[in-house]
Amino acid sequence: MATTSSTASTSATAQIVSTLGAGSGINLSQLAEQLATAQFATRLDQLTAKTEKLTAQISSASNLKSLMTTLSSSIGTLIRTGDLAVTPSIANSSVATVSKGTATGSGSYSLEVTSLAGSQKLVTPAYTSSTSTVGAGTLTLRFGTVSGTGFTADTTQDAVDISIASGATLDDVASAINNAGTGVTAYVANGTSGAQLVLRGEEGATSGFVLEATETVGEEGLANLAWTPATDAGQLKATAKNAAFSIDGVAYTSNSNTVNDAAPGLNLKLTGTNTGSPTTIGFSDPADGISTAMTDLVEALNEVVSQLNSATDPASGDLANDSGARALRRSLIGLSGSTVMPNAVTGEPSTLGDIGLKLERDGTFTLDADKLAKALQDAPEAVGAMWTTGLYGVYSTIDKISRAASSTTGGDSLGASITRYTALQKTTGDKTDTLTEKQEDMRQRLVARFAAMDTNVSASQSTLTFLKAQIDAWNSSDS
Repeated sequence: MATTSSTASTSATAQIVSTLGAGSGINLSQLAEQLATAQFATRLDQLTAKTEKLTAQISSASNLKSLMTTLSSSIGTLIRTGDLAVTPSIANSSVATVSKGTATGSGSYSLEVTSLAGSQKLVTPAYTSSTSTVGAGTLTLRFGTVSGTGFTADTTQDAVDISIASGATLDDVASAINNAGTGVTAYVANGTSGAQLVLRGEEGATSGFVLEATETVGEEGLANLAWTPATDAGQLKATAKNAAFSIDGVAYTSNSNTVNDAAPGLNLKLTGTNTGSPTTIGFSDPADGISTAMTDLVEALNEVVSQLNSATDPASGDLANDSGARALRRSLIGLSGSTVMPNAVTGEPSTLGDIGLKLERDGTFTLDADKLAKALQDAPEAVGAMWTTGLYGVYSTIDKISRAASSTTGGDSLGASITRYTALQKTTGDKTDTLTEKQEDMRQRLVARFAAMDTNVSASQSTLTFLKAQIDAWNSSDS
């Protein structure tokens, strides 16, 4: 893209006047360039100025957008790697792993695990190899509770029929069971006894199962895979059972070792037993971390406000009339008073203003440390819940503002402004290129015309020289 100086038009005109007054010996190539430059200089200067302004606008809008993106990302990282929410911890980590539940917990719990949930494991009689044929027909899985030699069917679970085709091998049976999607999985183990089908059910006492066989006449053999506890010959390796545990002395059972919301604010994944030796589960105090985070948030917001004020200054700001910048300002002005925890119960903090964020008259932010301290003292769990990466809270609110600023759809966003300015910049660049090409075309046409003129002038001068020589010769002969 070609550019010219803002004085190109004036200087080019002055040189043309000087050249035209020089009489003979005109530099026609230079004259053509000066004439072409003078013709387009004003318009090119205007386009250059417009390009520079658009570049400044893109840079300023991109800077503000980047500040908001960085702020949102930093809060997310701080929450994920820091200690800002009320989270549980367990003294004996071999018994269970703990995580935050739906609610927010407080105080402490005692946990005693007497039994872990388990799944039924069954091994069939051995075959020569995994490719041995097993007969054909139908295998039926029935679910319920296995106890000793008895089986009690669970009427809430339907029996599942699995078709075994003619010529099926032990591998084929394993595939058919897995494809049935019953929760029972199977594979062929090639051990010292030979190839055996291993079946494993889901956790929980009612996830036990029996395996019945209906054989196709003439292709018998499938009954060898059938199993009930009454006919067990050492094939049952583990019985399905529930987990049994107590929290604060209250007994519970679960068909899974993963127990969500076992108590307010507490998810459990049971991993071991501690019969007779209860362990303690407590909750963290995030007060110091949240205080530091709030201080950092105020500083970061004020950096954004400072850059925004500079960019939107009526006299010198690159984004003085930008709708995206105005939208960002509106979002920041309403930040301290907007509800970030719509699910907060009455009396608990629900806005950033409730935990000390204060908007000053000049648009900057300050932190009311006393208000934050009181909120942390009166409702530490609720304040901690505001500093999570969930649907509500500080992060989601700042992230929403950041995403809105970065959006390229609609007109009231920095992202849309950047898209618009970039398109205008390209259009301006195309116009500049077009004018530059026209200027060069004009220069070349002038050079061609001046060359023809120079040829004619040269021929006239030769004729004049010849005539003058003849006249001088005639005058000399007369004398």
